[in-house]
Amino acid sequence: MELQLKIIGILLSILAFIHIGFPKYFNWKIELKSMSLINQQMMTVHTFFIALVVFLIGLLCLTSANELIETNLGKKISFGLGVFWLIRLVFQLFIYSPKLWKGKKFETVMHIVFTIFWIYMSILFTMIYFQ
Repeated sequence: MELQLKIIGILLSILAFIHIGFPKYFNWKIELKSMSLINQQMMTVHTFFIALVVFLIGLLCLTSANELIETNLGKKISFGLGVFWLIRLVFQLFIYSPKLWKGKKFETVMHIVFTIFWIYMSILFTMIYFQ
């Protein structure tokens, strides 16, 4: 289980740093121009804080895997993370429109990869709580 948490820690850290490329990849310079200043800045600020939280969860998994598994507080934190990633999975499957990925090779692959990743984390963190 500890190794699994360290793998998740590495993957989440990578995911956090991928957020740096979001403005360019999603063409925010053009796409956000039609939005009000508050909405433009909310997109930027929220993306930063999402990346920060994802990185910190990754760091927690890398540096405190044993504590997450062995302590009561760690188990409670793990359960919370399991619920968090389960809700993220629900959004992946039922909130994002399939129009965003269906018929597009790269987007379909990313949809599948992230669906599997959210399932993996939901199960692992929840299992830690119940073991």
